[in-house]
Amino acid sequence: MQEKAEILDARAIDRAVARISYEIIERNHGADGLCLVGIPRRGAPLAARIAARLREIEGGDVCIGQLDITRYRDDLPQAVRAAAPRASLPFSITDKIVVLVDDVLYTGRTVRAAIDALMELGRPRVVQLAVLIDRGHRELPFRPDFVGKNVPTSRSEEIRVRLQECDGENRVVIFTEPDAEPDTEPGA
Repeated sequence: MQEKAEILDARAIDRAVARISYEIIERNHGADGLCLVGIPRRGAPLAARIAARLREIEGGDVCIGQLDITRYRDDLPQAVRAAAPRASLPFSITDKIVVLVDDVLYTGRTVRAAIDALMELGRPRVVQLAVLIDRGHRELPFRPDFVGKNVPTSRSEEIRVRLQECDGENRVVIFTEPDAEPDTEPGA
């Protein structure tokens, strides 16, 4: 894979996090009863960044946690899923507004696994989805409520989110296979 283009730099990521935070507040009429749940690996630090921004804007505290979805994934062998711990959070999600946070939304399978994990933990009032990047190509019918940036991609491309907390830098880059043919739609 070779780097094709930088989609977001550090300042653009900060702006996207700020915009998502304001949209969450507007949609939910404040931050009361709000829980942010990050999907590891990079969804967790994004959730922490959004929570910090919500605290700056609204004051008060926001419940925040991360959700291990290994047990609920459909792309791992049964033995790996069975050995994974059950999902847990340090707070109750029952009757709360839960905002799932992830870095990239692609097929929707990670979101499905996260929702399965959440439902084992309680019955939230509502579940919303916040993603830094929506790249399309959904295989399941999920649509994010809050999006940092929509980036139409081909299936031969890859989006890599790099965050200071995980990678030592803040940027989002699109990679492509050398000499990859772009996806074409029938009749296009």
